[in-house]
Amino acid sequence: MLKVPEHQVAGRQAIDGKLGPLIDNSGHFYKPLQDDDERGTRELTFYHSFSSNTRIPHHIRRFFPVFHGTQLLKASDRSGLRPHLVLQDITSDHLNPSILDIKIGSRTWYLEASNDYIQNCFHRDKTTTTVSLGFRICGLQIYNESGFWKPGRKLVRNFTADDVRSVLRKFVSSNVGPEPDCCFAGSVYGGCDGILERLLELKTWFEDQTMYHFRSCSVLLLFDKESFLRGKTPFAEVKLIDFAHVVDGNGVIDHNFLGGLCSFIKFVSQVLADLKGSTMEDKI
Repeated sequence: MLKVPEHQVAGRQAIDGKLGPLIDNSGHFYKPLQDDDERGTRELTFYHSFSSNTRIPHHIRRFFPVFHGTQLLKASDRSGLRPHLVLQDITSDHLNPSILDIKIGSRTWYLEASNDYIQNCFHRDKTTTTVSLGFRICGLQIYNESGFWKPGRKLVRNFTADDVRSVLRKFVSSNVGPEPDCCFAGSVYGGCDGILERLLELKTWFEDQTMYHFRSCSVLLLFDKESFLRGKTPFAEVKLIDFAHVVDGNGVIDHNFLGGLCSFIKFVSQVLADLKGSTMEDKI
């Protein structure tokens, strides 16, 4: 039985008769391939290339959804059978995950794209934090005991740098009010297996890899805050998603993605630094 993803925070959604991804109960995420543009073909080509590329380190592969090929399925818009990418459903192992979708890079377009696409991206990049920060939040949901805080797309699109800082604090707090407590920051962002350490691991790879340039690609952060609230130890995940605009690196470092990733790392690091500073003040 296929269904609409419950925890999708950005991108096209399979609601109101629209074309979008579906999931099953076996941990699979079905992403429809587009008929009228090259995005689906480009993403499929990337997954085939990445899956067979022996130069990809094993520890880097864990940052990418597992690719299971393609499958013909009835499309969510009732247009008939359509090929779908069959991917790992990243959220399937999480009960009520808090999720951040971060589009990385100060430029989301690529030279091979159509002029209309470039102009649309240029406008969106300039009117969001993409240009100023090197990344932007595309979507989010943050779990608390009363449910999810999931701001609408228009609100998210208008986030400022201060809003980004606030969201990163709320993401690891027991509350989503104006003064988030950041009580989970040390465990989720910090530690040898925390989000910051994994982002730094990705950064090290991007400082060297010249095979791909990841335009308009997102870093997805997720963890189970409910586990914390129940006194259990959750696990945080970092994944890269959305590869419809990946182009050949041609032996050149992807400075656009690397620069945006470094900027985002600074914002996450600042949350931990502020936490340590407030802890020190409490002891004085």
